[in-house]
Amino acid sequence: MTLKGRNALVTGAGRRLGRAFAEGLAAEGTNLIVHYGSSSKGAEEVARIAHDLGVQAIPLQADLNDQASVMKLFSQSVQDLGAIDILINNAAIFEPVALAETTLDVWDRHIGINLTAPFLLSQAFVRQGVTGDIINILDWRALRPGADHFAYTIAKAGLAAMTRSLAQAAAPEVRVNGLALGAILPPPEADGYDDKVIQDVPAGRWSSAEETWEAVKMLLTSPRYMTGDIIHLDGGRHLV
Repeated sequence: MTLKGRNALVTGAGRRLGRAFAEGLAAEGTNLIVHYGSSSKGAEEVARIAHDLGVQAIPLQADLNDQASVMKLFSQSVQDLGAIDILINNAAIFEPVALAETTLDVWDRHIGINLTAPFLLSQAFVRQGVTGDIINILDWRALRPGADHFAYTIAKAGLAAMTRSLAQAAAPEVRVNGLALGAILPPPEADGYDDKVIQDVPAGRWSSAEETWEAVKMLLTSPRYMTGDIIHLDGGRHLV
């Protein structure tokens, strides 16, 4: 399947993996809504790159922890580009908070941004009545929950379940797949990230944003009979 001429909404598209997805789509000829949360700089840079590639790209701000803001993001996207036929639920927060320290505020933030926002966007996407694709960006922890990053892990586990339920509820017009990531690009703002993180990864290394985009592209261009799948891009981390 070609990606040229399609319209995509990518959440968290101004930085890191979301930026890689947006720039990869633009290079394939896909028009973009470049969502960002607080800082517009990266989103505006992505839009300029996309324009240079000859596609439409519109930065839009939305607080994904605010339901009204999420709904406005989708309606504005449709108003600006037309029907959206690719949705990549990428934006997330990832806080290393254990169970004992998980306050209701921490819990609500993770559930709101990592699960409720993808639900609202996916529901609005399906209600359009178009043929298209939803990809949910997950974490290997979602399928093997542990005790660390408690609220984050539970939210991502919920998103994994939603991926499979959506694939049934939205079929056959919309197919829904997930990408469960492992050690991808150590966050530059986080302390304590070193090669200890990958000591249990069979592949023995970090992955790259480029590899992650290739996996997303594979899901988007795969046969339309492929839906409800969650594939791992974690160097085999989920196996050990």
